[in-house]
Amino acid sequence: VTRNFSSVIAFAVGGRYLPGNGFSMIGAHTDSPCLRVKPRSKRTKQGCLQVGVECYGGGIWNTWFDRDLTIAGRVMVKTDGRLVHRLVHVSRPLLRIPHLAIHLQRDINDSFGPNKENHLYVHKLRTLRTLFKYYSLHHPALVKVLCSELGVEPEALLDFELCLTDTQPAALGGVYEEFIYSPRLDNLHSCYCALKGLLESCSGDSLAIDPNIRMITLYDNEEVGSESAQGAQSNLTELILSRLAASPSNLTAFQQAAPRSFMISADMAHAVHPNYQSVPGPVIKFNSNQRYATTAVTAAVVREVASRVDVPLQVPPRLGVPVVDIGAPQLSMHSIREMCCTSSVLQSTALFKGFFELFPTVRSSLVVD
Repeated sequence: VTRNFSSVIAFAVGGRYLPGNGFSMIGAHTDSPCLRVKPRSKRTKQGCLQVGVECYGGGIWNTWFDRDLTIAGRVMVKTDGRLVHRLVHVSRPLLRIPHLAIHLQRDINDSFGPNKENHLYVHKLRTLRTLFKYYSLHHPALVKVLCSELGVEPEALLDFELCLTDTQPAALGGVYEEFIYSPRLDNLHSCYCALKGLLESCSGDSLAIDPNIRMITLYDNEEVGSESAQGAQSNLTELILSRLAASPSNLTAFQQAAPRSFMISADMAHAVHPNYQSVPGPVIKFNSNQRYATTAVTAAVVREVASRVDVPLQVPPRLGVPVVDIGAPQLSMHSIREMCCTSSVLQSTALFKGFFELFPTVRSSLVVD
């Protein structure tokens, strides 16, 4: 199931599922901090064509300077009288946010914070004549690149949502290739591992005897508050769960299912930084002020699953479903280029697979005095 083509929910129904039984869920988010092209991006200064962008989420914006950037996103086009949703990713470098030379800002290495209105304009250096009215909002050069990539005429282009992205591909790094250097690890790492864990859990015989529904929920817009129609705080989850639980013979099936369910909220965690060791890096996330949903009970469930599948764990709400916050550790979080350990992909996938397969059994062993 998708909403807005940017949030995804996938599920597998256990062979012994009955209305009122629980849901074994893993939630993650699909979006990452980035620079997005403004709805009116056209600007020209000192003979340069500039594309206006705005900050999405809480990025480390100075990491976006002096990088070979391009555009990616979705475009709405009109084809044969139909409105069609198309994805686009231009692979070659198109844009750049150049730093001002150190000779003109001697304190650049002491403190750097760009003015989000004046300094975050990306540059390209060619001019084109106006072809149609859409060019009053965006430079003709930008529109022509999109049309060329999509194979459509400018008149077919209706609207778009575009992000800037680095053209440097992800890579394995370190002496032993033990690290992943990549954009958007937060939180596509969790999305990938959740999906892979769900698929692998369904490849054996365990689904046939599962009394639960296994589900992953991958939401958009977490980086800006999750309050959109496709965000985690929308009614999307409740609608899907209530539809799956619906039964003419059990009108309270959804209400019964909620306390019998469990969700792992999977989002990347801060690894211990070797140069800033006072900043901790938990994987199971706790906070006394309830910034996370983890409790002693939910943490114990995950610890038990992890011990059974031999995955090590580090330790430093609305639906009435018990939740634990967990995530793989990473460095350079919210930078244009992040890093994590290659082992975290295997460990996260194994943990999520084990959770889907073992949660009903672990829950049945939980005794509250």
